[in-house]
Amino acid sequence: MKYCKSCLYPDTKPDLIFDEAGVCSACRSYRERTGIDWNERAQEFERITGQYKNKDGKGYDCLVPVSGGKDSTYQVIRVLQAGLNPLCVTATTDSLSDLGRRNIENLKRLGVDYIEVSVNPVIRRKLNKFGLREVGDISWPEHVTIFTIPVRMAVAMGIKLIVWGENPQNEYGGPGATGSSNALNRRWLEEFGGLLGLRVSDLLEIDGIKAHHLIQYSYPTDEELQRVGVTGIFLGYYFPWDGFVNALYAQAYGFEMLPGCVEGSLTNYENLDNHQTGIHDYFKYLKFGFGRATDIANNHLRRGRISRKDAAVMVDRNDGKFPWTYLGRPIADILAEIDMTVDEFVKICDRFTNKKIFRCDNRGNLIKDSHGNLIKIASLLD
Repeated sequence: MKYCKSCLYPDTKPDLIFDEAGVCSACRSYRERTGIDWNERAQEFERITGQYKNKDGKGYDCLVPVSGGKDSTYQVIRVLQAGLNPLCVTATTDSLSDLGRRNIENLKRLGVDYIEVSVNPVIRRKLNKFGLREVGDISWPEHVTIFTIPVRMAVAMGIKLIVWGENPQNEYGGPGATGSSNALNRRWLEEFGGLLGLRVSDLLEIDGIKAHHLIQYSYPTDEELQRVGVTGIFLGYYFPWDGFVNALYAQAYGFEMLPGCVEGSLTNYENLDNHQTGIHDYFKYLKFGFGRATDIANNHLRRGRISRKDAAVMVDRNDGKFPWTYLGRPIADILAEIDMTVDEFVKICDRFTNKKIFRCDNRGNLIKDSHGNLIKIASLLD
């Protein structure tokens, strides 16, 4: 594995591009922000959103997709500060934690109308299990609906403007043209919205799944979008995006954090709502050799809060541990929700593990420590 000369991302990360100096596209994208006039961007945000304000008060000015997390809380704060009347929409979280529910209730108390769309839980569990088995992503259905449900709701309610958060291709590295985009559209969803090459239509007839079970997982047609005039913008294009700062904003408005560090992470302020997230992040580690701790360390590293050496030590200590618990819930209980045992889960893990990254014995079997953790061939500390 080759690592970025500035941050800790490896060359195994999808969509990441290294320049001749060995610096990744995520770092280059962040450096380009230093030349942005953020005051001008903020004024541009006011001009654009001002065009969508309902002068007669008979409709919503915009729709804000929310989870109740620190970023969506920050989004709502910014939208309200701009004098907009938003409709906040949540797509069902796969395995909602008690803390996640409390933060959703706190978001409502900011003073907004709120709708939570809950999909068929029987079908959802089938999709969780299928996604884990077939593409190594238990959160596949959630990652689809967080993009489809808000857009479907905007069409149904006749709301023209959707205000998303940050473009993850910008924060975490991706194709240059997409990384600098200020809008989310169908093409962005299909290429970067978490589909992993699995189309919604591929799910038909699997375990009894029919077309009517997948309505909320389907993006509206181009004709529907054009009829209403729905468009989406990334808030992170107009305001400097920083998860840590967003958490401070959110906490000032009642957002609740975890008392201790989230398993497999370096922080206590993000990914607090879904018990399945630990499994999702673990599979990123199995496939590409880095996890959520790397993402967070890189974000702090680029902003000059920690050194690369210290970041590497923290990542080595926290990244990629077998997810025995997440948000305090044992993995056996999390897997029981999708009718799967830990032994079945481990077999799926081994099937998706990249053996070019992790140590194996002479027979090609993965080597694990006494806690079930894999051992990387090339460490950041080497």
